[in-house]
Order: sequence, then C-alpha cells, then structure tokens
Amino acid sequence: YDIDAVEAHGTGTRLGDPIEAQALLTTYGHHRTTPHPLYLGSLKSNIGHTVAAAGVGGVIKMVQAMRHGILPKTLHVDEPTPMVDWTTGAVELLTEKRPWPETGAPRRAAVSAFGVSGTNAHVILEQAPSEDGSPDAPESAPKAHPLPWVLSAKNEQALHDQAARLDDFLTHNPTLSPAEIAWSLATTRTTHSHRAVILGSEIRELHDRVKDLANGKTGPDIITGSSAPGKVAFLFTGQGAQRVGMGMELYDTFPVFAEAFDEACAALDPHLDQSIAQTIRSGQHLDQTLYTQPALFAVEVALYRLVESFGLRPDFVAGHSIGEITAAHIAGVFNLTDAAHLVTTRARLMQNATPGGTMIAIQATEEEILPILTGHEEHVSIAALNSPHSTVISGDTHRVEEIAAHFTKQGRKTTRLTVSHAFHSPHMNQAAEEFRVAAAGITYHPPTIPLVSTLTGQLANHELTTPDYWADQLRGTVRFTHALTTLNNH
Repeated sequence: YDIDAVEAHGTGTRLGDPIEAQALLTTYGHHRTTPHPLYLGSLKSNIGHTVAAAGVGGVIKMVQAMRHGILPKTLHVDEPTPMVDWTTGAVELLTEKRPWPETGAPRRAAVSAFGVSGTNAHVILEQAPSEDGSPDAPESAPKAHPLPWVLSAKNEQALHDQAARLDDFLTHNPTLSPAEIAWSLATTRTTHSHRAVILGSEIRELHDRVKDLANGKTGPDIITGSSAPGKVAFLFTGQGAQRVGMGMELYDTFPVFAEAFDEACAALDPHLDQSIAQTIRSGQHLDQTLYTQPALFAVEVALYRLVESFGLRPDFVAGHSIGEITAAHIAGVFNLTDAAHLVTTRARLMQNATPGGTMIAIQATEEEILPILTGHEEHVSIAALNSPHSTVISGDTHRVEEIAAHFTKQGRKTTRLTVSHAFHSPHMNQAAEEFRVAAAGITYHPPTIPLVSTLTGQLANHELTTPDYWADQLRGTVRFTHALTTLNNH
C-alpha cells in the first residue's frame, strides 16, 4: 500500500523536528516499492502554527494537491535539517514544487498533524475514483493565455542586462509558471524610464524572447520604449464599445474578475428583464441601450477590480458618457447598489426617449460647428468632442444631415453613427429631467480618487454629489477632449 506524499504538521524546533521526521522515515520510508521517494511537506510553512486547524488544514492542502496534480513546495527551507539522518528511509523534503508522479495507481497521501488542544489528523487520503471506477485524471491545465512580462531599467543597456539576468533565473528555475513570473515582474520591481514588454503564452516561448531581448533583438512580441515615469489615469468607455462575449474569457480565467462581475450583475439584474451575463454571452439585446449601458458598467467595474488586484492604482479617473458613472463609482461617489440604480434608470430613460434622430461625427472643431448651430439649438447640438478635430453632432435627422453635407463639400470626413436615438441632444431633454428625480434618491460621497469630468472637462469635486450634475451629464456635451487636456496637464 504505497504512499506518494506525507503532509506533516512540522514542529519547527530542534527537538520536535527530528522526532517527527524519524517517525515518518520509520513508518513510510522503509521498504518502499515505488521508484520515487516519499515526498514530505509541512502545512506550518504555508500559514504558520495552525493550532486548532492543524488536521483539517493538512487534509485540505492534500486534497487540493491531488486535484491539481502538484506537490506544493515547502516554504522557507533551503535544505533539510541536519538533525535528521535522511539516509535511513526513502523520504525527500519538498524544497521545490513538483508534479505529482503518475503511476497508474490512485494518488495517496498521509496527513500527520496535531495542534495545541486542536483537531488532530493521522489519516491516509486516496484519490477519489471516477464514475467508471478508475482514478480521476488530474485537472487539465487551464488554457494558456497571452501574458505580458514587463521589464524596466534606467537606460537601454541596463534593460538588456536585466533581460540577461532574467534569462539566467529562468534557466535555473524551470518549474515556475509564466503567470508567477508576470505577477512578480509587474508588482515587485521599481518602474524606470526604459521599458520592455514581452508577450507570450508558454514558458518556452517567453524564455526565448527574453534571450532575444538580452541579445539586443526585438520583434513583434517584444515592445520597447522609454518615457519618464508619470501618473496613471483610468478611462472608462462609453456606449459603442460593447461586443458579444466581452470580458467572458477574463471571467473564466480570473476569479477576481468573476467575483466583481457577479457582484455588479447582482446589483443590476433586479432592474432588468434579462440578466446581464446572459445578454453578454448570447448577444441578445446587447445593442439596445437598456442593456448596453448596464453591460458596459459591469465589465468596466470587473476590469478595474482585476487591474487593482495586480497592484495598479489610478491617480485620476474619467469616463465617456455612461463610463463616467463607472468612474464615479470607482472613485467612491456612490456605492454599487446606487450606481446600479443610476445606470439602469439612465439606460431605460434613454431607451424610451424620443425615437429617431441622427448622430454624425464630423472632421471639424467645435469653433467651426457652433456658428452653424445658431438658431437651431432646439433641434441639434454638439453631442461629443472626442478629439480636437472630431466633433459629434446629434438631433433631428434632416438638420444633422444638412450640417454634415456642409462639411462634406469642404472635403471633410463625416461618419454616421449606428445608434437608435439622438443621444446628448434636445431629444434627451425629458429623459434628463426624469433622471434628475431618480438621481436625487441616492446617497453621495466626496470622491476619494480625483475625477476629471467629461461634462466640464475639469477636475470635479462637490458637483459630483448633486443630482443636477448627473442630469446635465446625460443631456450635455461629452467634453472628452478637454478632459484629456486636463489629465495631460496633471
């Protein structure tokens, strides 16, 4: 009856360790019939003294190890204690993570644990059989996704030297996963002005690209550049960026994303007839404003929580139209419940606004278009300023088309937007007034992250905590260009 591994409590003392190790050597290490040794791990190395959780902690660790086919590394150990004669039995301390050997027999592990007046466990665990009676196969490895390995240094040569050191490290540590290395490179190193991003999915291809960078080579999967370290702004998109399945691979890959997305959906779905998750995965009704805006909000919140979990924090936030509600929620202006109420109410009111109308993006400045709008303010207005020379007008179809034709004759580019309504135009006046009432019913807080308003183009403050602001934000011009200028100046 062969045991593959043993999970010991581990006393961590000069007296206790030899006694426990000798008992394990005598019990499990003698007369082994398998070609590999018994691998020894310690729960205490993972989480310290477990007291009452000693037994159950060891059981949980070994069950998970069986499921994943991995023998976890014993932490904080450079070499086995010399106080034990390890030659008296075929037992080997797990100083490195190892794949659990496949022998054709069920995996088995012993747990030997005791706590201070706690739950003891001296048991043998065996891999559960599948429905056909054979041992379960180990869980298949998750699908490899492209990962960025980020490096930075004070100058170009130092960047290549850092790649060379990473090459050497990878050569001597071949069992590390690409995700572990990506995490450490992104979160544990100082950011300097000369930078490189290496893209890949598998450890071998990433290692090869590290070698290339160390030798001064670049390619499509090695992006290099330099810039002075600056502040970070997070920008949240507006309507039009939606697509079927958006964010769902992240949902299936990152628990942090999935948890945040589920929380957002739990707040949004009671206000809707169809769940947001179903809308995104199926695409049904995704292009209807009623569902588009809540779907974007849910994905954007989950994206933020995912990036935040990587250790990246914004100095500023901003959002385009519906994206500004996401930005305000992230900045702490209102909680998730109130944000979901605002988003779904806004989407419903805009969906039910005066139907028809047209939106056209024109290659022209605000100053060029404003004189042409004079006298027609009740029918058409500037909906968005997306760049210094890209202005979106919105309103009655015939008048919007006349203005666009004027600029087309001048050789300017015009693009009709695929929308159901004339957003940010006089067509939204009634919706804005009703939204003002809805926005008065939530609780506001001062922002904890500076927010640059795309309604004013400036840093916002107390105005974010008023219902008037959010009503005007629904109806008014999206001054995205001005917001970017403000961000650039900070």
